Amino acid sequence: MGTEAFTVRIESRKVKQLDQLAKQQDKSRNYMVNQAIDQLLNLQAWQIERTKAGIKAADEGRFASDTDMGRIFNRYEDNLGGTDLGFIKNIDDND
Repeated sequence: MGTEAFTVRIESRKVKQLDQLAKQQDKSRNYMVNQAIDQLLNLQAWQIERTKAGIKAADEGRFASDTDMGRIFNRYEDNLGGTDLGFIKNIDDND
């Protein structure tokens, strides 16, 4: 696979952070930037595929039921130490 050089303008403090991180990991700046780009590309590809899958499911009428959504909200409510998420669960009550 071939490589290509290109220039990127970035804030000086970010360059310093990048260099510090590279030094801590005993890697080059180039290596760190390539790793970051790879991660960004992979994440964006994953998000696009998940979005497409969600749109397809919606087009096919496949949605979570109110019961399923209630279970999801309750799980997060439990993990938030009792934070009341009732405003989310009762959103349809205003109709």
